This record gives sequence, structure tokens and C-alpha cells, in this order.
Amino acid sequence: MSIKNVQFTVATHVAAILGMHYGSDVKSSVLASSVNAEPTFVRRTVAKLAKAGLVATSRGKNGACTLARSPREISLLDIYRASQAPAAPAIHSYNVLEKCMVSVHFKGCMAGVLDDAHEGFEARLAARPLSSLLDDIRHRDAALKEMAA
Repeated sequence: MSIKNVQFTVATHVAAILGMHYGSDVKSSVLASSVNAEPTFVRRTVAKLAKAGLVATSRGKNGACTLARSPREISLLDIYRASQAPAAPAIHSYNVLEKCMVSVHFKGCMAGVLDDAHEGFEARLAARPLSSLLDDIRHRDAALKEMAA
């Protein structure tokens, strides 16, 4: 059974909320409510984004956060790397069966496949600024409102 890792998507969700409110402070309770996740998980995510220089935070009773740069200046790759999410597919750690040609060579060959796929994944994220995701969200919201009218 594979385990789903949501660190990147939660970090992107948080960045998207901050991007929609760019220039304004947003409380962590608002972020946790939008993500609908445990506030501590969201705060840890914000801390990772802040450590990477993508988010500025203030502590205390009126603590809040904001994007440190324009959504146009933050790529989805920046967010992915800040989230510290592991690469999705990983090579299994089962022992090698020496008398099986596939077992002996599989991990070395598969490492190349996964490295290539991950490089492509990162290249696609690097090409997409956060602002393009925000534009897509706005477009979908407008279409949904139009359908409801």
C-alpha cells in the first residue's frame, strides 16, 4: 500500500491563500480553516515556507503571515522544495535475489528512470509561477459562479 504525501499540496494551498491576499497579513487560523487540516500541521508548513524565504511571519497575539515575494516571483518548484516533500516514487528496499537477473540490476536501472521522471517533474514546476495557479483558481471560480447564475 502506498502512502500519500501531502506536504507539497498543503504548502501550495497555503501559498495560494497568501497569494490571493498578497500584501495583507493572514492569520494561521484562516490558513488551517481553508486547508481543513490540523493547525499544527499548517503551522509547520508555514514555518518551512518561512525558512525558505517565501513567507514572512509575525508572532504573538496578532501573529500572521504574508508572502515575502509576489506570486509571479514564486515558482511551484520553490514551494515544492520548501515543503521538503519526498520524491513520490521510491525504489523498494527488499533484498536482491542474486540468481535473478532482474533483481540484481533492477534498482540501478530504475534509479535512472525515477531520476529522469523527477527532473521532468521539477522542470514543469519551475515553469509555473504561483500566479498561474491563482489565475486558474479565479477562472474556475468565475465559471462556477456563472453556472450558478
